[in-house]
Amino acid sequence: MPETKEKRYKWRREGYRENTKGLLMVNTGDGKGKTTAALGVLVRAAGRGMNCCLIQFMKAKNDRYGEHESLEQLGVEIHTMGDGFTWDTKDPAQDIKTSEETWALCVEKMRSEEYDLLVFDELVYVLDYKFLDLEKILSEIKAVREKQPNLHIIATGRNAPPALVEAADLVTEMKEIKHPFHVGIYAQQGIEF
Repeated sequence: MPETKEKRYKWRREGYRENTKGLLMVNTGDGKGKTTAALGVLVRAAGRGMNCCLIQFMKAKNDRYGEHESLEQLGVEIHTMGDGFTWDTKDPAQDIKTSEETWALCVEKMRSEEYDLLVFDELVYVLDYKFLDLEKILSEIKAVREKQPNLHIIATGRNAPPALVEAADLVTEMKEIKHPFHVGIYAQQGIEF
């Protein structure tokens, strides 16, 4: 029987790593799956031994979601910082304060130089609501990426501002075609949370 040759994957080729770099990725759009897609990348990265961190801007800090249970088993650091979903906010001052505190943690993690992948879940929402200054956010991300060219960052949320889209290396728009909520099926454990 002839000896089988190992398939030569791109990432095993000499010089491959020199043609890679950290990516700024944005998952946006009105469809479901923005966070789910980011979590999939987190699972993949953790499986490759990368040091990962998930920071959630809006999900309530006292709630536990399915992703927490799974990602903790993979050694992914998780910070859920929000006051709950604030689509129709009753206290914008509190939402701004929470957003600023959460962004300060993001900056701390980016500057630490300890991570390979950071996911800023729901950051795009707080930018869309103008809870944070877009130019300051983009300036900080740019400075960190210049210092750490291999750091990957994912931001999720609807209505990504054009300047964020322009700054990103990869932008995916989730488009809603059909959603069970519209026929009375509510969010379900293991699917949405």
